[in-house]
This record gives sequence, C-alpha cells and structure tokens, in this order.
Amino acid sequence: MFRLGRATVWFRTLSAECLDTSGRVPRRPTSAGKKKEILLHVHGEAKCGIAEIQMNRPHAKNALGKVFVDELYETLDILRYDENVRVVIIKSNVKGVFCAGADLKQRAQMTDSQAVHFVQRLRSLMDGVASLPMPTIAAIEGYALGGGLELALACDLRVAASSAKMGLIETTRGLFPGAGGSQRLPRCIGVGRAKELIFTGRQIDGQEAYSIGLVNHAVLENEEGDAAYQRALALAEEIVPRVDIASGMAIEGICYTLNIPTKDRQEGMAAFIEKRPPKFIGK
Repeated sequence: MFRLGRATVWFRTLSAECLDTSGRVPRRPTSAGKKKEILLHVHGEAKCGIAEIQMNRPHAKNALGKVFVDELYETLDILRYDENVRVVIIKSNVKGVFCAGADLKQRAQMTDSQAVHFVQRLRSLMDGVASLPMPTIAAIEGYALGGGLELALACDLRVAASSAKMGLIETTRGLFPGAGGSQRLPRCIGVGRAKELIFTGRQIDGQEAYSIGLVNHAVLENEEGDAAYQRALALAEEIVPRVDIASGMAIEGICYTLNIPTKDRQEGMAAFIEKRPPKFIGK
C-alpha cells in the first residue's frame, strides 16, 4: 500500500502470473456495504496488459458526481504507475449510457465558488485521463453527453456503437463546456463543426460521429449491447504488443530531469509560492 496525494491506494503490479485464477487482479479492497462507482478490471493471460475503467453508477446514469470523480482520480493514480498495463479501455457497466455528464442535482446544491472549484477538478480529471502514459480507448454505448463526451474526448481513441448519442449539450441548459470540450472537440473534428455542435447542443449518433471524425470506429449494436466494447477490446489487443510503456516512462524521467535546473521551472515554482503569474523566458 502506498499514498498518492490524499488517496490511499492498494496496488499490486502484474507479475509473471499476471492474474489470479478468476482472471481478475484486485487493485483495491472492497468496502463492505459500499458499492463502488468506478471499478478497475485487469484482464488475464489471454489479454494481459489490458485494463478497464468501468463506470458503475446506474441510478445516476454515470453522472459525474463527487464520489464518482474521487474514485476515478484514485483509479487513474493506480494506472499511471503500473508499467504492466499497456492499454486502458473506459467503458460503462450501465446499459444504454456511457456517461450522462455532470451531476446537475449535486451542482444545484453548490455555491458559485464550490461549482467553480468542482468544474476545475473535472477539467484536471480529463487532463489526467489525457496524460496517462498508455493509450486509452473510450467504448461508447448509449449516451455520452456533456462531461461524458468530454471524458471520451480525453481518450486517445473512441469507438461508438450505432446506438450511441453524443453531444456537448451544455448550451441547452444555459451552460458551456467546462471540462475541456471546447478545446478538444475542435482539435478532433475542426473548428467549424465543433462550433456548430456546441452552439446548437445537438446530439449525433455513432455513424455521424464517425463520418465527421469524432470517433475512430462506429459499429452496429449487437443484442448484448456491448458492440463498441468488443471492438475496443479487439483494438486494445492489437495495440498491446506494440506499446512499450517502460521505455516511455524512462524518456519521461529523462525529460523531467532536464527540466529541473531550468530558469523557467524555478520561475514557475516561485510564482506559485508568491501567488502571481509566472514570467517565462524560455530558458
């Protein structure tokens, strides 16, 4: 067990056995009587190196509530330092929905300052997904709206079922995308199309999302309702043999070491302590 920030994380790396006999590697103890909203599943020998972040908040359609966000932060911390995980799939355990976006019931109970702080946490959370050292794939079944689509946009790759419904719908509720959507969507589909989807708040299906480049693959939904997940899993299996996380982490370490003696790093730290904007000089 070790500590990462405020979260106490139970951690077991994938060794030669890679799994227990059930095909699962437990990463955190289950609290008696408490149902987790974020589950972490690591595949066994046949698919060794693939991990899944499973969203599991059915009563709120995987809305981004406080507990949900806290648990997702903890899960990212576990994955970030596991060199044996080479691909991460983000999926839903709730039929018919990927992630419904912000928990507006909780948001309505926040003060303005609390709401600002929580949206900043969401933005940092999406950055955390985007900065994972291994490739990430969003398997989109059902609705991915607002923050749910922003979560998918933070992933490297996206696979959508034909039944999926995606959109940055914040403008239909008097809001604006606040967790990276206004930046990642235009980088994905172009500025003009992104403006149209944001201004109108329109929802599009998996096939249209594929046609405009929002998703990498669109697949016909199957009877089980997991067509996008099955395609994402096949894609992950294709990626695993070609990903060397250890080398990437080593390169990251070298780059960070080179950054330490720079004047800009020293200025950034000083500015943070003095609570002022940094003045970088490129040295």
